[in-house]
Formats: sequence, structure tokens, C-alpha cells
Amino acid sequence: MFSLTKQILFKSSTVKNVVGNLMYNASSSVVRSYSSVNNNNNNSNNSDASPLRRMNNKVCFVTGGAAGIGLGIVERFLKEGGKVAVADLNGQLASDVATKLDKQYPGSVIAIKADITQEEDVRQGIEKTVAKFGGLDVVVSNAGFQHIEALEDLPLEMWKKMLAVHLDGSFLCAKHAIRQFKKDTVRGGSIIFIGSVHSKVASDLKSPYVTAKHGLEGLNRSVAREAAKYNVRSNLLCPGFVRTALVERQIPQIAERMGISEDQVIKSVMLKDTLDGEFTSFEDVNEVAVTFVHMPSKALTGQSVIVSHGWVLE
Repeated sequence: MFSLTKQILFKSSTVKNVVGNLMYNASSSVVRSYSSVNNNNNNSNNSDASPLRRMNNKVCFVTGGAAGIGLGIVERFLKEGGKVAVADLNGQLASDVATKLDKQYPGSVIAIKADITQEEDVRQGIEKTVAKFGGLDVVVSNAGFQHIEALEDLPLEMWKKMLAVHLDGSFLCAKHAIRQFKKDTVRGGSIIFIGSVHSKVASDLKSPYVTAKHGLEGLNRSVAREAAKYNVRSNLLCPGFVRTALVERQIPQIAERMGISEDQVIKSVMLKDTLDGEFTSFEDVNEVAVTFVHMPSKALTGQSVIVSHGWVLE
């Protein structure tokens, strides 16, 4: 098992995705997007790379689950034998995803329309998951979005929206997950916050995103301490750049604002500090997410694990 104080490095191939628009969850302006062409990804979650069923009958609630990193985790959890609620702001997309996946994993997936900044949506979403599958084992707070703009030009409303989605949403997921988990302390549970390398470092033009992702460090540690008595573990997963639509959309934006080519953005901005010049893959992220849940020891809690090809070393 990896050391909690060391950087996890995974070798991966790059992932190709289409460009999405800017918003959150998986709405018509999604950022955390996992495109319909992901079946062409060399690290496709539909491969036979993982024969284990480490999530066997684990009931999981995944926000932003209809696209991007969220969808990658949903597919991997199902492949590993889990039962999954695909929660997303875009209810139609969540429904389409669940319908498609139900053909491959009958009775193991449902769709839930939820705005994670609204407490009632989160509460009802978790209740529906429990009602459908008979309990709850895992909550993944993944929904998020990105915005590229100089701090001095940033509207206050965009600042508030970024913090609401990333921090309010994660708080609400943790709050209602713990309320469910404490009903069965023998069963316990696992909470996974999807952070970023920007939970550790800062980049130009991303001040609200960096602030929100840093905030998840504190929330994760607080949740781990307060929920431990209920047999609940909490961890923060911090990916580097994954070629989601979020990242694809950033490339031309950054190129324009910095006056450089898109290739230069990739090589000199996004990947310049990695040890191998590679993007983080969906499979890199998925493997750590499964490890957080499957690890039989209670020792792994309150931690942040960076999956970035060595972009940040701790």
C-alpha cells in the first residue's frame, strides 16, 4: 500500500475528449465533462483491466456523476460490483447515463437530478439512494466547475458561485452522508472529496478555484475527525490535469490570455512540472477512488492523495 506521505505516480496514456461548455455538474455548460467519445480512450473504463470486484454491493452516491471524472468513477464503481446513484444538475443527462449503464449493470444504477448547492436536493438524493439500494456506503463529492479570469476582473458573483458549488456542495454532501452513516456504525462509510493539485498549489487566473480547492483540505480533515466515531473515513483525492472538457476548454482560454500557442499551454503550463510530461488519466483517478473505499484498514483517513505524475511532491 502506498505511503500517506508520498506522492502517488501512475503511468498513463493521454485521454482525448471533446470540448464542453462552462458551468458545473454536467449541465448544458458542463465543465467536469467526460464526453460520449470516451470509449475511444486508451484507458477506457469499459476495458477488462480490473477483474476484481472490490466495490461488491457497496452503495455509492456520486455528484457530478453524469460526465467527466464523476462518470469515470461511476463506471469504475459499477465495474467493481458497486451500486451507484448518478447525481447531477443535468437530470436528463444523468437519466441517459443511468439508462445506458443499466443495460450493462442491471438494477445497479439510478439517476438523481440534484443541485448540490441546495440542501434539500442533497438530502433527498441520498434518501432516494438509500431507499433504492437499502443503505449507503460511499459518497463522492465531485461536482465542480472552472473559471479563467484575472483576480482584479473577477465578479463577486462568480467568486460566490465557485465557493458555493465546491465548498457548500461538499459540506452538504458530507453532512447528509454522516447523518445516514451514523444510523449504522458497524457498516460505517467512506466520503471522498474530489480536490485538485490546486488544493496544494496556485496557478494564474484561477483564484476562486484555487481558494475553493484549498478549502476542501480543511473540510476533509474536519469531517475525518468528527465522523470517525461513526466508523466513517474521509479523504481528498487531488488529480492533476485530466483531459476532460474542463481542461480542453481551458487550453484556448489560457492561450489567448497569455499570448501563447495551445501547444505551449499544454507543454509549458499544464504539464511542465510533471515528471513524465503526461496528463493524469481517468484510470489513475479511478484506481485511487476504489482504494479509498476498499482499503480494509481505518488508518487511511483525513488524508489528501495527489495523483499528478509528480507535479506536486509531498
